[in-house]
Amino acid sequence: MKRIAALAVSALAIVFGVAQAPTLAAPAAPATAGRAAATFDVMDYGAKADGSTNDTGAIEKAINAANAAGGGTVEFPSGQYKSKNTVHLKSNVTLQLDSGATIQGSSADTYDKPESNPNDDYQDYGHSHFHNAMFYGDKLTNIGFTGSGTIDGAGNLITGNPDSGEADKIISLTRCKDLTLSGVTLRRGGHFAALINGCDNVTSDHLTIDTASDRDGWNIISTTNVTVTGANIAANDDALVFKSDYALGAKLANGHVKVRDSKLSAKCCNALMFGSETCGDFTDYDFQGITINGADKSGLGMVSMDGSNISDVHYRDITMTGVHSPVMMKIGTRKRCGNNPGVGHISNVTFDDITGTGNSPSFSPTLWGESGSNHISDITFNNVNLTVPGGNGTMSTGVPSNDAKDYNPKSIGTRPAFGWYLHNADRITFTDSSVRFAGDDGRPAVIANAASGLKFNHFTAERGDDSPADVMFQSVNGYCVSDSANTSGGALRVNASGSTETCP
Repeated sequence: MKRIAALAVSALAIVFGVAQAPTLAAPAAPATAGRAAATFDVMDYGAKADGSTNDTGAIEKAINAANAAGGGTVEFPSGQYKSKNTVHLKSNVTLQLDSGATIQGSSADTYDKPESNPNDDYQDYGHSHFHNAMFYGDKLTNIGFTGSGTIDGAGNLITGNPDSGEADKIISLTRCKDLTLSGVTLRRGGHFAALINGCDNVTSDHLTIDTASDRDGWNIISTTNVTVTGANIAANDDALVFKSDYALGAKLANGHVKVRDSKLSAKCCNALMFGSETCGDFTDYDFQGITINGADKSGLGMVSMDGSNISDVHYRDITMTGVHSPVMMKIGTRKRCGNNPGVGHISNVTFDDITGTGNSPSFSPTLWGESGSNHISDITFNNVNLTVPGGNGTMSTGVPSNDAKDYNPKSIGTRPAFGWYLHNADRITFTDSSVRFAGDDGRPAVIANAASGLKFNHFTAERGDDSPADVMFQSVNGYCVSDSANTSGGALRVNASGSTETCP
């Protein structure tokens, strides 16, 4: 909206402390009780919105004016805004993209160059550098991207390691507080549509991300107090992922996160994921009402590779289709984090009302802990019903190979169970759950190895024509299978070697 001269004078008065005449309008100020923030139309600051003129200067002028006035909304009316340089965000400024407004990336190679980072070795290049983005900010408060418009990299952002002048992300924010990211659409983001690290108090509602031709959707790293509702993220690499790396030179806290009523897909990788960067601890995550349409790695993935403890995570009302690995939980020993990290833990995770359908190549749903005190523990599955492709013949039921430094589901060899494979896992409970295959399979439905305290209550498993057993326990201290059956109603065939049964 056009700013009247009185507001411009008011803004200068605030900055320079000049007294105002009684006839002038009140100065623009941040939104407080009873007062709306001022609006700064980028067209008033020289933007052309013609799809070819470089509008970065005008955008920054509007942002600076809003910040100088104590805060406000920078409005983008309908039009095509070419942005050939990195836009430097400021505190107390929200960018509002109206319907029909698109900010386009550029191939001019004139974005900010990547900054140096002494902690490069602890995470991939894209996670280590933040300046080389369409929009960048550090240590900002009360910022946002809202409206119903679009920010489009337009195929000009880099999916690999960028050269000087090239950008590899749309939004890059570090150590921010009070971030709103709602309503807008982010397209063709390069390596990341949005990368935030070390932030607190993040709110997102009806955010759309389309990076199916690029890489990641949204990486939320070392961030606390997050609420995401109504997101629709279609990515090539990871769609919505929670990480904790060492890019900011410290292990930082993560947690107090809620994700509701969202749709996710990932062509090559993980839909809803923890890791692989996992330095700091994660706690208090609540995912509910999630639809996952495709993931060539994990639908629900959780790995601790770099020493983090992941706990108090809850999945409820989730539907997955076309996922190679419906559930993948793994503790690894990559230890790619500063300050000599040890081996992490995964514990206290619940899955309720989950339906998943896998596709080929398939990786059996897996819980893989490390030895000693680093078992995965205290995981419950209630009304979790999975259908996997199946189609394998009989095979050795020995422990498969494992690359402890790799988080990919394929880092563990072909599981000897078509359904659940549990290794180094304690106090795992399945209730009112089932596992089936689309094609006959000669492997058992479940194999548990080097575990303790396993309970299967009202568990249903499909039986392969040539499978040696339905459920196999190998060196399990305390298992119980009760009120369970195969899909034809017959009793489950239990094979226990070196194991003890403990039922109430």
